Amino acid sequence: MADLVVDGGDKLCVQLLIELRGHVRRAGPGAVIHLIATDPAAPVDLPAWCHLTGHTYLGPVEGAERPTFALRVAEEAHETQDARPWHMA
Repeated sequence: MADLVVDGGDKLCVQLLIELRGHVRRAGPGAVIHLIATDPAAPVDLPAWCHLTGHTYLGPVEGAERPTFALRVAEEAHETQDARPWHMA
């Protein structure tokens, strides 16, 4: 069960990750976030970003109507730059 669902629509992954950073901050440690993302790079980029930042990638959400991926917000995550989610702050 998700604490928060973020509908990324057809945004590119870099835009999704920039938006997701704000949601992660507001949701707080331990929260489960479901990200709806149609970008074909999402299944690769989201786990890689989670690995970079320390969040836990939980994988695709089974039974979702649209491509949806889950992550758990880490207690102590590594921050990335506001406009460059692949670069450490």
